[in-house]
Amino acid sequence: MLLGQFLDVSTGKTSDFFSSIDTVAIIFAIVLVAQATFSFFRVLLFVRVSENAMKDMRIMAYSKIISLSVAFFEKKRVGELTSRLTSDVGQLQEVMSFTFAEFFRQIGTLVIGVGFLFYFSTRLAVLMILTFPVLVFAAIFFGRFIRKLSKKAQDELANANTVVEETFQSIRAVKAFTNEVFEVKRYDQALQKVVKNAMKAGAYRAGFNAFVILALFGGIILVVWYGAHLVDQNLMSVGDLTSFAFYTVFIGSALGGLSNLYGQIQRAVGSSERILEILEEETEIDLPQLTTQTSAPILNIQGNISFKDVHFSYPTRSDVTVLKQINFEVKAGQKVALVGYSGGGKSTIVQLLFRYYDATQGTIQIDGKNVDTYDISALRQHIGIVPQEVILFGGTIKENILYGRPDANEEEVRKAAEQANAWRFIEGFPDRLETVVGERGVKLSGGQRQRIAIARAILKNPEILVLDEATSSLDADSEHLVQEALNELMQNRTTIIIAHRLSTIRSVDTIYVLSEGNIVEAGSHDELVNYENGVYNNLVKLQFEASNGVS
Repeated sequence: MLLGQFLDVSTGKTSDFFSSIDTVAIIFAIVLVAQATFSFFRVLLFVRVSENAMKDMRIMAYSKIISLSVAFFEKKRVGELTSRLTSDVGQLQEVMSFTFAEFFRQIGTLVIGVGFLFYFSTRLAVLMILTFPVLVFAAIFFGRFIRKLSKKAQDELANANTVVEETFQSIRAVKAFTNEVFEVKRYDQALQKVVKNAMKAGAYRAGFNAFVILALFGGIILVVWYGAHLVDQNLMSVGDLTSFAFYTVFIGSALGGLSNLYGQIQRAVGSSERILEILEEETEIDLPQLTTQTSAPILNIQGNISFKDVHFSYPTRSDVTVLKQINFEVKAGQKVALVGYSGGGKSTIVQLLFRYYDATQGTIQIDGKNVDTYDISALRQHIGIVPQEVILFGGTIKENILYGRPDANEEEVRKAAEQANAWRFIEGFPDRLETVVGERGVKLSGGQRQRIAIARAILKNPEILVLDEATSSLDADSEHLVQEALNELMQNRTTIIIAHRLSTIRSVDTIYVLSEGNIVEAGSHDELVNYENGVYNNLVKLQFEASNGVS
């Protein structure tokens, strides 16, 4: 409009408000400053809103994922879940921080521009607006394909991220087998699928943009042609036609920008669908408990455990019965061992105790109450574990021990480390408790990692303790130190030991022998070793022969 006034004033056509070129120039400058100021605060506002919204979305998605059952994680790959939190949320972040801001700016430009078009010429404005329904139809048609293909591209990107995750986690195996080239090719193949789907989505976006340009600028040419006839008939001034043409191009530019933004929004919608798939999963823990340490109810657990006629099949292998009619009891403070050949069901019993899964049939009770009547978080706070494969976080020794009880003070951490026979090697490090252990604890030896895990369990001070073959992979010296720490840890608490080295369980109250999902023998070491053809007797003989063979 101001450009048209420039032309009209320069040709001698003035008005009360636009009396000179200088007046028009001053108004022009004021409008530009106002527009720049508005644009600054508009972008700033959208960035602030979008960054906080994305933070909340990441927390919501992460809280949801971390609250899902173990069964869910066995069906999904780590790289895929990581992609949901990074790539998919990143797509939404781009839309929220820039695309939406630009989208609303273009919408505002479009609305104001259409208003000015009607101000200059109703007939020309109506002619211009007749192209809009065609554009809306095209947006719906192309948008459906863009959204679907963008979602598929994100799925393939998640698969590519999984390749990277697996390679880095298993880097020693990759190096040992000299499979670097193989892994690069595997990653390249995964990325080719990403590119293929992205190109398909890009083709639809390009088609939509081309259609918008054709329809829009064809309409502009038609409008200018008709406007020129109106000027020729003195029904419109040259300045008004220039202003109208300027706003028409302005609107055309806005609509062209909207077509690109619409494609980006459809890609983000595809990503949001992948996030919603996660949010719709059923959790095993109520989300408020994840943000409040004291939200789980306090239980008074003594440590009595009972398995009654328990059968179990994994959800992913429902046709295979892993446990069959399991019956045993552990009194509070007793120590029992589970032994047997690999695949016999020893670790599965522990997973049911932790309620990673629920029994297919039968009941599991703690202190006379079914485990499914307890709050899961509250129950797990009273069960500790020292696993065979210790997973440490990449922080300090102190942070890893504190994982057992985050509110403990440094003196309690040190005492737990001393009881776990860990303080001797910890004080040998220059930074002591502040020593960084590295990714998954790679800077520590196997025995050191085990003792950190024991210190963590001591700090937790659970009523029920699970030792999952905690010394099976250690050398003799490390095993001696770890066994001493375990003896300290097992005092006055119910303990279930999954045993590999049978020499470590001679003093337990009861040994349960599992074979093919059944408890086939039960008794003390001295009792079971006297069963001439028993499973336990055979295991003892095999280990004795193996040790003699080594020596």
